[in-house]
Amino acid sequence: MKFAIIGGSGLTQLPGLEQGRRQVVRTPYGDPSGPLTHGSLNGVELVFLARHGYGHTIAPHEINYRANVWALHSAGVDGIVSVATVGGIRPEYGPGVLVLPDQIIDYSWGRRSTFFEGPDQPVTHVDLTVPYDDRVRDRLAKAAANLAEPLSLVGTYGCTQGPRLETAAEIRRMERDGCDLVGMTGMPEAVLARELAIPYAALAVVANHAAGKGDSRDAISLEAIGAVLEGAMARVHRILAEFMRLSVPPSR
Repeated sequence: MKFAIIGGSGLTQLPGLEQGRRQVVRTPYGDPSGPLTHGSLNGVELVFLARHGYGHTIAPHEINYRANVWALHSAGVDGIVSVATVGGIRPEYGPGVLVLPDQIIDYSWGRRSTFFEGPDQPVTHVDLTVPYDDRVRDRLAKAAANLAEPLSLVGTYGCTQGPRLETAAEIRRMERDGCDLVGMTGMPEAVLARELAIPYAALAVVANHAAGKGDSRDAISLEAIGAVLEGAMARVHRILAEFMRLSVPPSR
């Protein structure tokens, strides 16, 4: 199997990627965030894409999500692991905690969120009852368990528009709605992958308490976020490497 990894804030490149080569891809939906990087991790072929560009220059609301997902589909990937930086709403989801979200609520607006639009396209509905693929999630959970790396397996991701951070009142509303995490890039990435039948799961890294919560009660420290991500992304990389190892079919 060939998996794609989409790297978010804090993961604009994949350390340890071997035999990396970049491929510029043109899509019917415009240019993706950057070239696809083909290589191998733990001896397993993969494709990496930096969601915000390799220089981290594309804001969440400006990302061409359709081009990104289409480009990965054209590369023949069998699944996508999305690494996302989030804020923690629940008290137990503090800085440095890793979470496998199992649900999502979309608060974003104005984003091109379907491949099925235009006068030549039929009206098409896709089921998103379960937005993340259980098989990919299970493999990520097993990878973390093999490394004795703590990983929460439950969480509802609330996707806001960005690029600004949320107000404390907005976070209280999201908490009432049932959100456990807040980020800016989870949608429409998840639904676009579903439209192209690509198994998709997110690995969320809590970078900070959400606005009005914990040590972010009065303000969010952007400097502290950078320090948290530096340590957390090293753990994420270990999990991804083990995930890729588990993707190799057993020898007969």
